[in-house]
Amino acid sequence: MENPKLRRLGEEWLEEVTIRQIQEKFAGGELTSQELVLLYLYRIASIDPKINSVLEVNPDALQIAAALDAERRQSGPRSSLHGVPILIKDNIDTHDKMHTSAGSLALKNSIAPRDSFVAEQLRKAGAVILGKTNMTEWANFMAIGMKNGYSSRGGQVLNPYGPDKFDVGGSSSGSGAAIAANLAAAAVGTETSGSILNPSCQNSLVGIKPTVGLISRRGVIPIAHTHDTAGPMARTVEDAVILLTALCGVDEEDPITLTNPLADRDFTTHLKKDGLAGKRIGIALDGFIQFQNKEKQEVVLRAIEVLKNSGSVVMEEIEIPSAKEDWKYDVLTYEFKADLNSYLSQLPPTVPIRSLADLIEFNLQDEEKMLKYGQSVLLESEATSGSLREKEYIEALEFERYHATKQGIDYALEKNQLDVIVFPGEEGSHISAKAGYPSIAVPIGYTSLGEPVGITFAGTAYSEPVLIEVAYAFEQLTKSRKPPIFEKE
Repeated sequence: MENPKLRRLGEEWLEEVTIRQIQEKFAGGELTSQELVLLYLYRIASIDPKINSVLEVNPDALQIAAALDAERRQSGPRSSLHGVPILIKDNIDTHDKMHTSAGSLALKNSIAPRDSFVAEQLRKAGAVILGKTNMTEWANFMAIGMKNGYSSRGGQVLNPYGPDKFDVGGSSSGSGAAIAANLAAAAVGTETSGSILNPSCQNSLVGIKPTVGLISRRGVIPIAHTHDTAGPMARTVEDAVILLTALCGVDEEDPITLTNPLADRDFTTHLKKDGLAGKRIGIALDGFIQFQNKEKQEVVLRAIEVLKNSGSVVMEEIEIPSAKEDWKYDVLTYEFKADLNSYLSQLPPTVPIRSLADLIEFNLQDEEKMLKYGQSVLLESEATSGSLREKEYIEALEFERYHATKQGIDYALEKNQLDVIVFPGEEGSHISAKAGYPSIAVPIGYTSLGEPVGITFAGTAYSEPVLIEVAYAFEQLTKSRKPPIFEKE
C-alpha cells in the first residue's frame, strides 16, 4: 500500500479497532470512510486467502463510503455505524451487485429482488455493506456430517487461530473467521440453532443470538421460521451491541416483530461496568460440559471463578430438566421445505431454482461439485408435505416449546430466581434456540494450543438488556480476547 497515511494506519491501528475508535477518527478528520473501506479491502486481499472467509466484496463499497463521507460533512453522522464497513452472511438478501446464495452454486447468480430487513437497517444507519461472508452451505441443513464452514460455492472456511488445527464453527463460519481476523468492523450472522454462538466461541468473538422477533427475518434464506434470527458478531460486547441496536426494529411484513417490546431501545445504555452487581447467575454444567475437552473445561471453570468474585450471586449446578432430552430436528425438517419454497418462489424468473425439489435435482446433475457430503437432510425435508399440517410436526413443535421453556430455560430461571444462565461454550444453544430465546457468547480464553474458548449467557424472551449488562461487565473483568497471528509474507 503506497499511501503513507493508510500504510501507517493499517499497520499500527486497524487491528482490533473498535467502532467507537473508528468514529473518533472520523470526527477528528483523521480518517474517512472511503479510506477505511480501502484499508479493509487491502486486508481482505492480503489475509483472506489464508482463511477463505469472504465470499465476495461489494463493488460499490468505495463509492458508497464516499457518499457517506460527503453526508457527514454536510449534516453529520446518522448513527454510530455511519461509514463503518460491515460484512454480512451470504444468506442475507441485498438488492445490489452482490449475490445471495446460502453458499450454494445453485444460487450463485441469484441477486435478490429487494433488500432484506437487515440490509435496510444497515443502510439506514449509514453502514457500508462491505461484502458477503462464506458459510456452511444451506446454513448446515443439507447433509449429515457436513464440515463446518464448507460450501460448494465458497469452499472451506478456516479458523484464523489454527487454519489446519481448529474447527471454525458453523454455520456463520465466514462471519466468525472474518471478524476474528479483523477484515471488517463487525459482521451479521444468522442462527437457527448455534450458528452464531458456535463460531463466536470458536473464533474468540462476542456473538448475540437475539430473541426471535427482535430482528425481522424478511429476506433471510430460511431454515425454520420458529427458530431463525439474524444477529451481530463482533470483537467486543460494545461493538456487538451497537450493531444490535441498528438491526432491531418492527417490520410489518414479519409479524413476530410486532411482539418486540424493545424495538426503540438503545442497547448501548446497558453497557455497564457494574452490570454483574447483584445479578443472580445460574451455572449449567451437568449435561453440557462433558461435550467439551478437558482443557476447555478447565478454561470454563476459571471463568466461573471470575463470576463468583464479581459481585453477583452465583448458583452452581442448577437443574435444567430437559438437558438430557433426546432432541430431534423434526420441526426444522418440516419447516424447511415450506419456508425455503416460499423464499425461492419469490426470486426473479432468471433464477431456475424455484423449489426444494429443483435444488435437489440441480445437485444431482453434478454430484462431484454439489454433493461432497450428500443431501440426506434435503431429501428428508422434501419427503414432507410442505403444508405444515402433519400431526407429527405439531406434536414436535409442542414438545420443543414445552421442554425448552417450561422444562428448560424458564424452569431454571424461575425455580432459582435467576437473571441469567451460563452454559459452557455454546452447549446450551439448542435449548434457547427451540424456545426462541436470546443468548450472548463471550470469549474466556484459549487452550494450550491456542484454540479459543467461550461461554454463553442465556435468558428468557426479550431479556437482551440484562444479558448485555452481564456480558459487558464480565468482558471488562476478563478482557480475554487476543487477535490471531498471521505470518507476514
